[in-house]
Amino acid sequence: MLRDGVLTAALAPVMFAPVTAPVGAEFGDLTQRPYDGPGVLVTAALWLPLMLRRRWPGVCLVLVAGASAAHELAGYPQTFASVGLYVALYSAGAHADRAEGLRLAVPVAVATGLFALFAIALHGRGSPQRVSDFVLIHLVLVACWAVGRSVRSRRAGEEERRRIGAEMAAARERARIARELHDVVTHHVTAMVVQADAAQFLLAEAPDRVAVGLGAISDSGRHALTDLQHLLGLLKASGDRPGDGPGGPAPGEASYEADRVPGPGRLSDLVEQVRAAGQPVELTERGERRPLPSALELAVYRVVQEALTNALRHAPGHGTFVRVHHGHDVIEVDVTTEGAPAGPAVPAPRPLGGGGGHGLDGLRERVSVFGGELHAGALPDGGFGVRARIPAPAPAPATAPTGRHA
Repeated sequence: MLRDGVLTAALAPVMFAPVTAPVGAEFGDLTQRPYDGPGVLVTAALWLPLMLRRRWPGVCLVLVAGASAAHELAGYPQTFASVGLYVALYSAGAHADRAEGLRLAVPVAVATGLFALFAIALHGRGSPQRVSDFVLIHLVLVACWAVGRSVRSRRAGEEERRRIGAEMAAARERARIARELHDVVTHHVTAMVVQADAAQFLLAEAPDRVAVGLGAISDSGRHALTDLQHLLGLLKASGDRPGDGPGGPAPGEASYEADRVPGPGRLSDLVEQVRAAGQPVELTERGERRPLPSALELAVYRVVQEALTNALRHAPGHGTFVRVHHGHDVIEVDVTTEGAPAGPAVPAPRPLGGGGGHGLDGLRERVSVFGGELHAGALPDGGFGVRARIPAPAPAPATAPTGRHA
């Protein structure tokens, strides 16, 4: 309202200046009469109410339209301020509360009826305008309102698109949070449950090995607490990071994922942790390992983590082989679990509960972000295999030195 008031006051000298008066609108073409006291007030009301045009557009239109009708019927001199009626009509269409159906039909019918009465009154005062002229004037006034209405509709559509975009970004963020929590919590808790079951089994068979199992449970619990604290801290701070807007972070670049990347050697640490739970695991890495984008390195880590977690859950004691090939432009991850157990060290655990739909499906989604593919299924020997192929950026070619050296 302050901006509209300043603008209205700033343009008032132009609107009421005699030099601009011939440009103003004139509907009735009646014989003009000189200004008097009421005429000055009516003329001022043609423009000054526009300071309310966005705050109270309906009130603004009623005041300006009433002043315009009085100005024309009284035959006061022409003024440029009469274009305020066009501005008020546009503002009513662009800023008035949105109305649909019957709510819109009522004010339109009332306005049309009032304009008809206005035209009849002008005709009674001796206006030379014909019916076709009044119809054309009415269409021009309706067009001013319709332009404002279309602007409002376009603005509402943009707001709706932004709202839907924000909801979709929030849904993607919730899915990423659920996926990360699944990866972190399920792995550590599964390892702890398997180790606890093994400790109960060893309590009767080999009591001297119980302490090793309890130590492994303690280590898994500490890893779980560390990962959860780190993850929750990043999630708490993610709302304040640059780039986290209504559209959300770009795929594969979640605000917390970039910091949740395992450093070099973490695959071997992961394998050692699973071995401590009693699962025989072998890790083989081929090719030259090079720096990768953080989200891509995390995807590789999560593929191995989820495959080993599933091996612990569904095939404890079965030999598991992790093979990672660092190619020139692709990374291949192959995790296979044998159908027959490698030894009697780990007992069959009690059921650990079903997954939440964030395991292999979450891995496929994560891998597909980078244009990769993931396949998982049973093997001919009764085992299970997880194979992922993820394109990786090729290393930048070395540039030859320029110039000569003494």
